[in-house]
Amino acid sequence: MKRVVKSNRLRGNAMSSLIQGGIVIIGGGQAGGWAAKTLREENYQGTISVISDENYDFYERPPLSKAILTQDNATLSRIFSEDDTHSLQLNWFRPVRARKIDTTNKSITLSDGRTLAFEKLLIATGGRPRYLSDAWRQHPRVFSLRSWDDAQSLRSGLLSAKKIAIIGGGWIGLEVAASARKMGIEVTVFERQSRLCERSVPQNVSEALALRHQNAGVELITDAGDIQIGEDPLSLQIACQQRTMQRFDLAVMGIGVELNLELAKEAGLEVTHGIVINEHGQTSHPDIYAAGDVACHPTLSLCLQSWAYAQNQAITTAKAMLNPQSPGFNEPAWLWSDQYQDNIQILGIPSPQAIQHIQRRTTDSEVHFALNEANQLVQMVAFNDARAIKLGKRWLQNQRKLIPSELADPTFSLMSLK
Repeated sequence: MKRVVKSNRLRGNAMSSLIQGGIVIIGGGQAGGWAAKTLREENYQGTISVISDENYDFYERPPLSKAILTQDNATLSRIFSEDDTHSLQLNWFRPVRARKIDTTNKSITLSDGRTLAFEKLLIATGGRPRYLSDAWRQHPRVFSLRSWDDAQSLRSGLLSAKKIAIIGGGWIGLEVAASARKMGIEVTVFERQSRLCERSVPQNVSEALALRHQNAGVELITDAGDIQIGEDPLSLQIACQQRTMQRFDLAVMGIGVELNLELAKEAGLEVTHGIVINEHGQTSHPDIYAAGDVACHPTLSLCLQSWAYAQNQAITTAKAMLNPQSPGFNEPAWLWSDQYQDNIQILGIPSPQAIQHIQRRTTDSEVHFALNEANQLVQMVAFNDARAIKLGKRWLQNQRKLIPSELADPTFSLMSLK
């Protein structure tokens, strides 16, 4: 029989004394949600407290740049149903922020002044949109896209827009560009680097992405260099090294995120570009764990802004919080994006070891392989071929040696390489 915990709704000084929080999760996103669900599935019967700066239950973020923007009357994409979320018996603290973690006394100070004690703590604070400067952040016609409220504001702006700018040619920027074109809006993408998604895919994939957007009518400005915004708050004007000032109805920031690492740093946890964890999600403090965007991948030593990583690594971490002998996380990097009619899946990360680039094209799909000197898979990008990605995961795990000519031949069955 699971312990029933009623939602704590008291505010201000009404509860200034220490609150016993059991296992506390800071963050109400994908990682926090799956961690909470896993704890209950593993029969944890104590209190689970969730600190969130949003009023909403756990929800999916990938639809924010797609269906939520383009569809009328779109609804919140819950990770779990309302009944399932209720059955988790969570003690919600929202909308508030965690201001300080006291590692000695194992407590958290909240933004409303309350203090919450924890037995074990999971930090899943995610990130916030990055801006080029305060001038961009403060302009009323510049939008970001990270939350449900962000998506609602952007959707409202797009409904009356005819011409928009996307600042950044990464995955979020390109997804918003595709959604805007679907709505009939003129789109210009400003990318400071020489090609799209330069940090995450090789040049041949960047070229394939560019071709799809150009065919859809998107204007791509790469090598944009310094992207400037006009000073008039009533009129949005944008220029770069290649273009003089031109007017847009709105702009969307798509230059990545700033990870919410302040809590971890101030608590004295080991932090590099993200929170350093082991394969079980454990930080430099034995009772504090991290999951999702802010947690460095335990083997790749980088932070992945990936739906799959946020979910699967959080599940592994939640199990380890209850059982330190449970299997650790060892999955490869994997993310996906939907743009126009294409489902794009990326397996692995760029590496100097990738010295061979092979392309495989059929009438319905396109797959790009990057191999090392030993003909082993380093990275793989598939347009509309999910089965190939499943095979690629096995090849990575088994370090299988591949034959480039077979990969490039569309008549050769990849399934024979199981």
